[in-house]
Amino acid sequence: MTTKDAPPRWDRKMQQRLARGEAAALGELYDRFASLVHGLAHRVLGDERAADGVTREVFAHLWEHPDAYDPQQGPLRTWVAALTNRLAVQRLRATETAALAEAGQGSTEELERRVRHASVAARADYIVQAMPAPLRAALELAYFQRRDYRQTAADLGVTEDEARRRLRLGLQLLSTAHDATAPGAPPGYGGAA
Repeated sequence: MTTKDAPPRWDRKMQQRLARGEAAALGELYDRFASLVHGLAHRVLGDERAADGVTREVFAHLWEHPDAYDPQQGPLRTWVAALTNRLAVQRLRATETAALAEAGQGSTEELERRVRHASVAARADYIVQAMPAPLRAALELAYFQRRDYRQTAADLGVTEDEARRRLRLGLQLLSTAHDATAPGAPPGYGGAA
């Protein structure tokens, strides 16, 4: 294994500290990832209280099962996002199935469509948050401020070719949100959890 394939040192150390039962490590982990976890859970569930519950569940899982994360499989951030998505989708399925049974309306196909839609939206949010800042800035200008590639280039102070490249790469990354098995998609990050 080459050094570039080695997991980040912080991830390895954090996993080791959690395995030793260091409460301070859990606090550090919470400080670093709580907004990511809550944001992804809220994106899937659309409910603040449910997102709070998933956030607690994710960090409880990390505390109780520190060896579930393998630093050789990828960054801790990606693993935490995948765990969050899986737990949020499970909760969404459970609550929607209960509501479906209670109301007697709708179908399981409709439920699965909603779950897939919420999962894809959460993956897209994660991809945008995790992409390099130059790509994210170009996409934000193009999408939110309705800039074309020429205006984006001028706003960013780059060439038009560079602006097109950034937009193309950002959109390619974002397009992987629909395919959980696409290259670069976090392992276990599919909506079929």
